[in-house]
Amino acid sequence: MNEHLRKTGIIPVLKITDALYEGGLDILEVTFRTDAAAQAIEKISAAREKVVVGAGTALSVEQLRRAMESGAKFAVSPGFNRKVAEYALSQNFPFFPGVITPTEVEAALELGYRTLKFFPAESFGGVKTLKSLSAPYSMVSWMPTGGINAQNIADYLSFEKVIACGASCMAEEKLIAAEDYAEITRRARQLCAVRDEVRK
Repeated sequence: MNEHLRKTGIIPVLKITDALYEGGLDILEVTFRTDAAAQAIEKISAAREKVVVGAGTALSVEQLRRAMESGAKFAVSPGFNRKVAEYALSQNFPFFPGVITPTEVEAALELGYRTLKFFPAESFGGVKTLKSLSAPYSMVSWMPTGGINAQNIADYLSFEKVIACGASCMAEEKLIAAEDYAEITRRARQLCAVRDEVRK
């Protein structure tokens, strides 16, 4: 899973849409912020076999279980919940817990996690903070999420410890509501072009 995340580099964080695949993104995260999340994961997985669908905002063991039953291939959480992290390990399921402090990083490391979500990235110092954390925790790879957009994603992706960035800027709710899938595809292609330029 980590290799696929690194290759794609960008994980769209959204409630539901289908235009991103045309823009070059074959992996996405459906957040458990709506009651339809599990159903959305199931339907997208069935409709787009080549798209790797993950679950976001997995806050409990029950949500993680539902995500797995719905066909999610990975899950992330905004924080570090030991019970959820331990359950994912017991199921050998790819899970990326969120951290923001050295104490949380060490709690995750204690369980064996080496790839962690950094959230909310921009609110807590962005790439500068990630680089500071990476000095003592050089064994950690990062998936920063929160406030990442077309203007700053290159800064994140150019840091070798970042395997992928979570972002929702390419599929804002106003675009989904307006059914402006052409603009969603255009933005996805724009971010992919930035990714390719940074990682060539």
